[in-house]
Amino acid sequence: MILTNNNKTKLRKPLLTLTVFLLSIVSATAQHRQMATSPINQILKNIKPPQFKKASYNIASFGAVADGKTDTKAVFDKVINLCSVNGGGEVIVPKGTFFIAGPIVLKSYVNLHFEDGAELIFSADAKDYLPAVLTLWEGTELFNYSPLFYAYQCTDIAVTGHGIINGSASKNFATWRPQRSAEQTKLRQMGGDDTPVYQRVFGDGSHLPPDMVQFFGCKNVLIDGISIIDAPYWVIHPVLCNNVTVQNVTINSHNLNNDGCDPEMCTNVLIQRCDFTTGDDGIAIKAGRDQDGWRIGQPTENVIVRDCVFNSKTNGLCIGSEMSAGVRNVYMYNVHIKKCLSAVYFKSNLDRGGFIENIHVNNIQCDSARSAVIRFENNYHGSRGGHYPTRFNNFVIENVSCKHSGEVGIYAVGVEGNPLKNITLKNITVLNTPRDEVVAFAEGLKYFGVMINGVGLAKPVNTGVVALKTD
Repeated sequence: MILTNNNKTKLRKPLLTLTVFLLSIVSATAQHRQMATSPINQILKNIKPPQFKKASYNIASFGAVADGKTDTKAVFDKVINLCSVNGGGEVIVPKGTFFIAGPIVLKSYVNLHFEDGAELIFSADAKDYLPAVLTLWEGTELFNYSPLFYAYQCTDIAVTGHGIINGSASKNFATWRPQRSAEQTKLRQMGGDDTPVYQRVFGDGSHLPPDMVQFFGCKNVLIDGISIIDAPYWVIHPVLCNNVTVQNVTINSHNLNNDGCDPEMCTNVLIQRCDFTTGDDGIAIKAGRDQDGWRIGQPTENVIVRDCVFNSKTNGLCIGSEMSAGVRNVYMYNVHIKKCLSAVYFKSNLDRGGFIENIHVNNIQCDSARSAVIRFENNYHGSRGGHYPTRFNNFVIENVSCKHSGEVGIYAVGVEGNPLKNITLKNITVLNTPRDEVVAFAEGLKYFGVMINGVGLAKPVNTGVVALKTD
């Protein structure tokens, strides 16, 4: 065949088409490989909801009465134990209002499932939550009143369905004021002195309220779909757990210290599609307090918070202040914060030690913050000499918008000799605030597309330390 100019042109067209096709395959393969190996997807590979045996145990079949006043504690204990011993399955709470005088104690391989229309009302009598159990209270181990939902060193546990869980805390627990109390001081001193945990006995006669949900030392945990109201203290508090999913949960609880979800010293945690209206922080990621955090030594790591809505009396997305074992590899994105004190807040103090590092925040919409939109604070309420500053390093925060912030747009304050390090802020917009920024003791703080009060900030300006209102 003799190649003429016309023949050459005809050959080039299919060759060009083939080349484009092959390049598209290479590009798609590269993108797929990049997505598959992204840090978020690597974390998600290690987060899988527990699977349960196809067996069901309806509490009504074992004598539970749905009249809102008959105590069902003995029935729950019996059925949960039976289900676990027989290899697991679902313990069904059917439609109706059930009352329980004491905690739900989950066991391995049990999914406590609430059918539509089910409601569980907890007793308000503190004595119903005795004997004291091993628990973590504000980052320090002790024996205290049992959390209302409790599990200790269990595998494959879940609370699911669309039931309403009523902690009845406003009738008793929520009236207690543990902050700056003698009991709080005593516990913290015990932690600081390394008092053996078995000697830290509180509970009966003390006034340290329990958490609503605390699963301690568990593996493969799922909380899905339930609604929680009137909680006594921190609402959902996984401690020393691995592979935790909290999703589709609604919280409407306005008591003091009602944080929404506080994973502490946990690994591989997914919080998604939740709607929290709370009396304290929406999310507060934690890792133990002072000596107890150092002694246990388990960082909180590999945490994803996404696709949530928060309406918080204090902060929206928070890390700290109990974080002495360290917090790292956290991804928080696609979150709408309606009202809060500070929208994105990283806090520690000079007693904590530990670290907060490798934090990624993206696509956060805040309607109104009373204090700051983005806030770093390394000297939050310290009281023990200030010899152990926390290391803050490697933060990327991007695509954050806020309509109004009551005190300042950006607050980035480290401490002399221990500055904040390597913080990148991209595409940050604050429409209205009395002060653009407060910056001090920050190294490697960079702005890209930061717009506050309609004016672009090309780079941070060292303002010196200015105190803000704190929670």
